[in-house]
Amino acid sequence: MVGIVEVAQRAGVSTATVSRALNGKSHVSARARERVLKAAQELGYVASSSAYTLATGRSKNIGVVMPFAATWFFSTVLEGAANALVNRGYDVTLYNLSGGSGHRKRVFEDLVLRKRVDGVLTVALKVSDEELKRLTDLKKPIVGIGGPIPGARSISIDDEGAGRLATQHLISLGHTKIGMIAGNPASEMDFHQPYLRKTGYHEALLDANLDFVPQWMAEADFTVAGGYHAAKQMLGDPRSAPTAIFCASDEMGYGAIQAARDLGLRVPQDISVIGLDGHPLGMFYGLSTIDQKTAEQGEHGANWIVDILESGDDKQLANIEQLTTWPIDLTVRSSTARQSKT
Repeated sequence: MVGIVEVAQRAGVSTATVSRALNGKSHVSARARERVLKAAQELGYVASSSAYTLATGRSKNIGVVMPFAATWFFSTVLEGAANALVNRGYDVTLYNLSGGSGHRKRVFEDLVLRKRVDGVLTVALKVSDEELKRLTDLKKPIVGIGGPIPGARSISIDDEGAGRLATQHLISLGHTKIGMIAGNPASEMDFHQPYLRKTGYHEALLDANLDFVPQWMAEADFTVAGGYHAAKQMLGDPRSAPTAIFCASDEMGYGAIQAARDLGLRVPQDISVIGLDGHPLGMFYGLSTIDQKTAEQGEHGANWIVDILESGDDKQLANIEQLTTWPIDLTVRSSTARQSKT
C-alpha cells in the first residue's frame, strides 16, 4: 500500500510538507502543493481518516445544523458551505432539526458531542447558553449564519437595513403608495427576520414623510404562493391599490408579479415590485432585489471555522462573540420603474 513516504519521494518534498498539503494547511507553497497532489494521484495514495483522527484527535468533519433544508435559503447556504469545506479537505454532516425539540436535544447533547465533528456551523438558529457551553468545553468552534449569537462568532445581514433600502429604492422612483408583503408570524424564527424587515419598511416611510396604510401591509409565508395570494388581495381594488410593493423575499416577489399580471396590470408600468434575497430566478422574472449573497455566506462561515481549526492556536478554539455584518447589494432590474404620471 502506498504511504506518505512514497508520495514525498515522488514529489521531492518532506513528509511534513506532504501532510500539510494533503490536509489543506496554509503553510505550503502553491507549487509544492501541486507537486504533492500530482504525486498522490499518480501513486493512487488515499489518506487514512482513522490514522488522521488518532494522530490529531480531529475528524476533519464539520457539522451543519439548520431548522430544515428544503427551502432555497437553507439549501443555498448548505451548498456554499459544502463547496468550501470540500475544497479545504473537510467532510460535511448535516443535522436537520425539523424533527422537533427532542431531535435538537439529541443533536447537541449526543451526536455533535461524540467527537463526530470538529466544529459546528448553524443556520438561522440561535444556540442556547447551555448548548454553547458544551461546545466551548469540548473546544469545538461554532459559527452562526442568519443572525447574531451572544457569545459566539456569527454572520448576519442587516435585515432592518435591507427592508429600509428596498423601500427607499421605490421612494426614489417617485412612489408614494408603497405596500409590503412581510413574513407571517409563523415564519418568525430565532432571529425575527420578518419583523426586522418590516421595521425597515416603516422607517423608510417615516423618513420620507409617507403615511403607513394598513391595507397595504400583508403577511404571508416566504413562498411564491404566499406572495401571489397576498398581492392578489392588495391589488384587487384599483381605487385603493398601491403603485409599488416590497416583498420580504424574492419568491414572494415572483408571486406578486404573477398576481399583478393575472389582474391585467403591467409590471412595472402599473405596479413596481422589489424582493429580497438574490434568488437565481430573479433574472428570469426581471425582479429587482436586495441581494444578500446567500451562498457566499455559507462559504465564508465554513472557511471561518476551518481557519480557526487550522490556526495552530488552541485559544482560537474558544467561542467568542464576534459579529460579521454581511454586505447587501441593490440589484435593479425591470420590475421597478418610475411611477407613471398617467
